[in-house]
Amino acid sequence: MNHDLTAGKPARVLFRFTLPLFGSMLLQQLYSIVDSLVAGKLIDEQALAAVSDSFEVTLIYLAFAFGCNIGCSVVASQLFGAGRKKDLKTAVHTTFVFTAVLCGLLTVGGLLAGKLLLRAIDTPENVLPDALAYLDVYTVGLLPQFFYNIATGVFSALGDSRTPFLFLAGSSVANIGMDVLFVAAFDWGVPGVAWATVLCQTVSCVLALAALFRRLHRLGGEKGALFSFPLFRRIVSVAVPGTLQQSFISVGNLFIQKAVNGYIPPETLTLSADFSQAAFSQAMMAGYGAAVKLNTLTVNCLSTVANGVSNFTGQNIGAGKQDRVRAGCRAAIGIALGFAAAFTFLYLAFGGPLIGLFLEDGSGAQALRVGQSFLRIVSPFYAVVGVKLVLDGLFRGAGATGCFTATTFTDLILRVLLAMVLPLYVLSETGAGIWAAWPVGWAVSCGLGCWFYFRGKWKKNALAL
Repeated sequence: MNHDLTAGKPARVLFRFTLPLFGSMLLQQLYSIVDSLVAGKLIDEQALAAVSDSFEVTLIYLAFAFGCNIGCSVVASQLFGAGRKKDLKTAVHTTFVFTAVLCGLLTVGGLLAGKLLLRAIDTPENVLPDALAYLDVYTVGLLPQFFYNIATGVFSALGDSRTPFLFLAGSSVANIGMDVLFVAAFDWGVPGVAWATVLCQTVSCVLALAALFRRLHRLGGEKGALFSFPLFRRIVSVAVPGTLQQSFISVGNLFIQKAVNGYIPPETLTLSADFSQAAFSQAMMAGYGAAVKLNTLTVNCLSTVANGVSNFTGQNIGAGKQDRVRAGCRAAIGIALGFAAAFTFLYLAFGGPLIGLFLEDGSGAQALRVGQSFLRIVSPFYAVVGVKLVLDGLFRGAGATGCFTATTFTDLILRVLLAMVLPLYVLSETGAGIWAAWPVGWAVSCGLGCWFYFRGKWKKNALAL
C-alpha cells in the first residue's frame, strides 16, 4: 500500500514508515552475517577470513547499487509527492534500463579484475583461492541484487516499506537453510556460501519486481515511456554523487583492509613457532571481519533511519511542504540515538560472546581479542555517526548532493589517513591504532553536516523538479 508522508505528525509518520525498513535491513544484513557464521563455524577460521576479505571488494558493487537505488528513489518520491504519475513510471523504467547495462559492465569487469583486487589488498596466499571463489560467484549474481535494490527504493518512494520486508523475510530464512545445506550436506565450502546468497537474492528480486510493476499499473494514469533522457539526467544527477560517495567509502575500506591484512605486530608480541606472522594476519583478518560485520549491522540500522528521512524529505519537498522537513529530521535523530544507545550497550557488555559466534569453537583467541578491541573503541561513538547519517539522509532527499558528498568524503579521507598513521604511534597487539580512525572521522564529518544543516545550505542546493 502507498502512503502519503506529507500529512500527519512527522514523528509518528516517520516511525511507522521506518519500522518495516528497519526489519528489511536486518534481514538483508542476515545474508552477510549468516555467510560469515557458516564459514567460521562449519568450515574454519581461514574460510571466515576469505569471506571477510572478499566482502570488502563486494562493497564496490554495493556502491553502484546504492547509487541506482537512491537516484531512482529521490526522483520518484518527489514525482509521487507532486502527483506526476506518468513521469514516475518513466523514471522507474529508465532506471531499470540503464542499470541493466551497468550490471553487464560490472559483471565482466569484476570477473576479470577480481583476483587483482584481492591481491591489491594483500590477501594472503592461503586465503586467496577461497576469497576469489566467493567473489566470482557473488559477481555473477549482481543483476538480481541491483534490480531488487531499485524495487525497494521505488516502494519506499511510494511510502510503502512493508512489501519489501515481506519478500526479504522469506528469502532470508531460505538463505540460512541453503547455506547449511550447501556447506554441511553438499560440502561445497566457501563457494556454497556464495551460491546460497545469490540464489535467494534472485528469488527475492523476481517477487519484488512482479509486485512493483503491478503496483505501478494500479496507480492509474498514462503509461510511462521506456526511457527518458531528461529523467535519466535527473536520476544520474543524484545517483552519481551517491555512487561516488559509496565508491570512495568502499575504496577507503579496501585501504583499511589492506592495513589490517599487512599489520605487523609490535615487538612486545612474541610469536611462537606455531603462531607465525601468517597465522597472526589470519587472526587479524578474522577478528576484524567478525567485528566489522557487527559494526556494519549497526551503521546500516542508522542508515535505514536516514533512508526514511530521504523519502520523507523528497515527498514533502515535492508537495511544497518544506516546513515539515525539519520536524522529521528532529524525530529521526531521536530514533537514531535510541538505536545507537542500544547497540553501544550491547557491544560493550556482550562484545566477546558476539564475536565468538563467528569463530570456530575452541580456537581463535587472538581473533577474539582483535574483534573486542574494535568494538570497544568504535561503539561508544555510534550516537555521533547516527546524527551524521540522518543529516545525510535529509540532504539526499532534498537533492542537495554536494552536502552529503562533502560530509562523506571528509569522514572517508580522515579514516583512511588515520588508519595508516595512528598504528605507527598507538602500538597494540589488536590493531587499536587502526580502529581509532573511525571515531575521529565520524566526529569531524558530523560537525560539518550540522554546519550545513543550520546554515540551510541544503535548501539552496535542493534538486528542482
